[in-house]
Amino acid sequence: MTIPKILARARALWPDREAVVDRATRLTYRELGERVERLARALVQLGLGRGGVAAILAPNVHEFLEVYLACGHAGIVLCPLNHRLAPQEIASILERSGATVLLADSGFSDLVGEALRARTPVRSLVRIGAGALPSESDCYDALLAGSPAAMPEPEDLAADDLAHLYYTSGTTGDPKGVMLTHGNVTSHALSAIAELGLTDADTWLHAAPLFHLADAWATFAVTWVGGRHVCLPAFEPASALSLLAETGVTVTNLVPTMLGLMVAHPDAATRPYPALRAILSGGAPIAPETVRRVVATFGCEYVQTYGMTETSPFLTMSILKEHQRRLPREEQLRARSRTGRPFLGVELKVVREDWTEVEANDLEVGEIVVRGPTVSPGYYRDAEATAEAFRDGWLKTGDLAVVDREGSVNIVDRKKDTIITGGENVRSVEVEHVLYSHPAVLECAVIGVPDETWGEAVKAVVACRPGHAVTERELVELARSRLAHFKAPRSVDFVDALPKTGSGKISKRALREVHWAGRDRKVS
Repeated sequence: MTIPKILARARALWPDREAVVDRATRLTYRELGERVERLARALVQLGLGRGGVAAILAPNVHEFLEVYLACGHAGIVLCPLNHRLAPQEIASILERSGATVLLADSGFSDLVGEALRARTPVRSLVRIGAGALPSESDCYDALLAGSPAAMPEPEDLAADDLAHLYYTSGTTGDPKGVMLTHGNVTSHALSAIAELGLTDADTWLHAAPLFHLADAWATFAVTWVGGRHVCLPAFEPASALSLLAETGVTVTNLVPTMLGLMVAHPDAATRPYPALRAILSGGAPIAPETVRRVVATFGCEYVQTYGMTETSPFLTMSILKEHQRRLPREEQLRARSRTGRPFLGVELKVVREDWTEVEANDLEVGEIVVRGPTVSPGYYRDAEATAEAFRDGWLKTGDLAVVDREGSVNIVDRKKDTIITGGENVRSVEVEHVLYSHPAVLECAVIGVPDETWGEAVKAVVACRPGHAVTERELVELARSRLAHFKAPRSVDFVDALPKTGSGKISKRALREVHWAGRDRKVS
């Protein structure tokens, strides 16, 4: 299966259905299809053919959706760029990917100008939006207007052809170019449709960044079923809440930091969300207390998800089994707060160092390894990194987890986030969940910092909710009341906001770099 099949089905079955809402712009599937065909032809005229690479630097706008679909239609490889990166990082990705065409929103004019001062393979610059770019560029809308429709589907496009290049956020090391094929993308979309029961009655809110797979996958799954796309160009809690309440949104996926900001907003609990049926959360572990607030605020089903860029992305979902839906409310909440059971089509194991599977007792910790049709074939032009990540066809995730008798896994930490203090292993996620239970805590991260006596000491970095305050002593005592004392933070730093990756995840790597500068940190 290939990406062109997706839009073709939506156009045939729902030509007059509203497909996209982006502020004042509204497009039916017939109109969206015509624009995608024109864009595909225009990209080919710019010299891109099957296997050529285009990059895009844009917020969540309808043009981003069109570029995803048009590149898939023409067999062009798309490299979405994280607009929160520094200019030199953007330039490096353009060089590594070999992108010859860059489609860029005029709102990122300064970033584009700085990036293109470096040596890159970009030959054509296409401007999205009404502003200007610092270099000579083609206008996106003018390209579409001057391009004929009826772009033919590439006859030789195959499921194993490369569709996307995502350069990882770098939370655990240098960014690598994750390859996703047409088969990866379409397999994931079909599984998501089945798992979430997506239909033409659904409206999806693109609130998480479209340059990241936390949201990008929905471009294909929602289109395939004739659903409606609502775009939020830049995340801001009040705007997201307004769209949830006013545009008929039925389902969306957000990272935990976004959800935390939304439920902390003073208007969140006062508004109705009549159409909303499910909120998904992924990209990072979420504290059970945050899940409790989400369910209380929005009154809809909550689904915890877990995945990786390398897996298109979903690997698990905390969708309850039928008998679990009859459990008491608190037991249901605990089950929904877990990482979840394997996503449809994914083979997942939690294994020991010798690759035997751990006991399904929710106690023994092992590493999650996965394989299946949604798993990347590897890293672009990086055979060494690919060989390191895979073993006998299984992708090593680097995530540590337990598994229960229901087959539900629960991540306890990443290997690189485990803190070793006095010879004892401390799972940072466990400590963070306790700290999140305090009503003053908006965001927190727990890391290991150098300690002459213990090797590492547990440190918490905390941002408080507006109008709330808490002391270091209160948080330390809270942790000691619920955990072994060696797991409790020895110190707490208070900040206005924690550093984030481009996808909105808290960057523990950035926090550790401050404390480990000039030292080697070893995790066993």
